[in-house]
Amino acid sequence: MSNERFAIIGAGHFGSSIATALSERGAEVLVIDSDIKVIQDLSEEVAYAVCIDATNKRALLAENILDFDAVVVAIGEDFVKRLLCTANLLDIGVKRIICRTMGNSQKTILEKMGINEFLSPEDEVGTLFAEKLLNPNILSYLQLADDYKIAEVIPPAKTIGLTIADLNLRDVYRLSLITIRRSFPDDLGSDETTTHIIGVPDTSTDIQEKDCFVLFGRTADIENFIKKNQ
Repeated sequence: MSNERFAIIGAGHFGSSIATALSERGAEVLVIDSDIKVIQDLSEEVAYAVCIDATNKRALLAENILDFDAVVVAIGEDFVKRLLCTANLLDIGVKRIICRTMGNSQKTILEKMGINEFLSPEDEVGTLFAEKLLNPNILSYLQLADDYKIAEVIPPAKTIGLTIADLNLRDVYRLSLITIRRSFPDDLGSDETTTHIIGVPDTSTDIQEKDCFVLFGRTADIENFIKKNQ
């Protein structure tokens, strides 16, 4: 159970997703939006949901905004409103502010104001989509420093039926297999399947058609592994 407290300002699809995910992890979440219907829809999903104007400094202070560990400004299209809200949060001394950005110019302006933590869902989705177009075997990934990533990869065709030892991922491809997500038949005997992590696979583990590798390595090495085994 998390003891952290977060305020999410802007409850569109992006802000609502953050709020509900944090709440499900046990955090105490305050959602702020100027749309009463949005607030009503979220009121049972989070600890607090209030309909106020986030560009109003007094309204923010009335919600004890300074008591929260972090405030996420997730306001979408209205950049002026996002700037005004952020300026208010800075003025009243909020200790950690994380801002949504849409493009480098917005990020530059926010950096000039003193913001150093950002969320850019549009850029992240675009990058992931481009990666999936170029490498359909890559389902998702976490980009790390120095061109390393942790990627969910559909095993290429030539690897099906082999064992982890046969692949020799570390020596041949300079990759580390973290785990495998595997589909299992539903316990109720239906045609449905459930997906589970199988833990740390040993060298005798066989590779099945509906498996998903979780790999760690450089981008070029992951792509090389996929290409050589298609």
